[in-house]
Amino acid sequence: MTTLPRPAITLTADDARRIALRAQGFLGAPDRRGGVRGVLRHLGAVQLDTISVLARSHELVPYARLGAVGRKTVEDAYWNPASAGRSPGRPHAFEYWSHAACILPVEEWPHFAFRRRAYRNRPHWNHELPDGAYDQVVKQLRAEGPLTATELGGAKRTSEWWDWSGAKVAVERALMYGEVVCVERRGWKRVYDLAERAVPDALLGDDLADTECLRRLVRLAGESLGVGTRADIADYHRLKGEQVDAVIADSGLVPVEVEGWGRPAWADPAALAAPPRGRHRTTLLSPFDSLIWERARTERIFGFTHRLEAYVPKPKRVYGYFAMPVLAGGRLVGRVDPAREGRTLVAKQVTLDGPKAVPSVAQALIEAAAWVNCTDVRVERVDAPDLREPLARELARALA
Repeated sequence: MTTLPRPAITLTADDARRIALRAQGFLGAPDRRGGVRGVLRHLGAVQLDTISVLARSHELVPYARLGAVGRKTVEDAYWNPASAGRSPGRPHAFEYWSHAACILPVEEWPHFAFRRRAYRNRPHWNHELPDGAYDQVVKQLRAEGPLTATELGGAKRTSEWWDWSGAKVAVERALMYGEVVCVERRGWKRVYDLAERAVPDALLGDDLADTECLRRLVRLAGESLGVGTRADIADYHRLKGEQVDAVIADSGLVPVEVEGWGRPAWADPAALAAPPRGRHRTTLLSPFDSLIWERARTERIFGFTHRLEAYVPKPKRVYGYFAMPVLAGGRLVGRVDPAREGRTLVAKQVTLDGPKAVPSVAQALIEAAAWVNCTDVRVERVDAPDLREPLARELARALA
């Protein structure tokens, strides 16, 4: 790392936690006028994932901040074209590789020029590109408009997930290069279109140098986090530490010290300008929510160790397949591993951080059940047996 500047101020650990909560949209009144699109712009990236238990992660993220916004409303907000100020058919968002596969505000298209160039210069790929396939998919998209890989000639050659067809290899390569953009998910399939048609002209032609891309992404990550270490900021859009080092001095972020963190940190100056105040949200969180997606940061800020166990063999799971942390009062107070059976939300496993967490966990379960059109909640297992009855009473009272 380069020589670090002297911290401008020192924050307590609680100060940093509240700043992070407000920056992520969990402290203070939700921006209901901005809605789902406002959440996306505010966070800068919403991670996608194939797992759907309560709902898919990109649906859970705005729900956690706004409450029971309709799931169709969420999808429409991400993918339906703008009606004012843009050409017809131009999307609000696009999918690209950021923290992982993420939905990104279309305004961030120029910021990923450095990554598109890096992909073009990549010396090797996992899938070989058949001769003529790349030109063919571009030609077909130009002639026919937005298409899925299946519509382009098939996503796979066999039933194996990794055995992509030539058309799939070509269109994914074009996506990485930026000649093609994913403008929608349809039945969880990517829908591809030419970037020249989908991305507004002013953004498409804004070809930023690598250093400027990195500077903007570091600044945006700092704003979305509120306060973070070098590793936190790098992880937000999966940058390298040395890339952060190269631009952070010019990013506009302020060097700070956070008590107990034991490492340098930077904060959004706007986050330091006014103390974070307001009402805390009580909700279930997707394990892929940007508040908690970086596990070391989650442990540092909340003292909460969490791992996704979906890919852990069942006998070795501790908290469950898709255990969702429960946020309440600005703290992570428990976990729920959910499932649905008809109109019943099933809490297959519940972990509570003591008796005081019972009302909050019950509230989070009731609200989540209503959001996914469940009329009942059933608890199968509570890790602390003495809290099972208090939780059942709280749920019965709320459902009555």
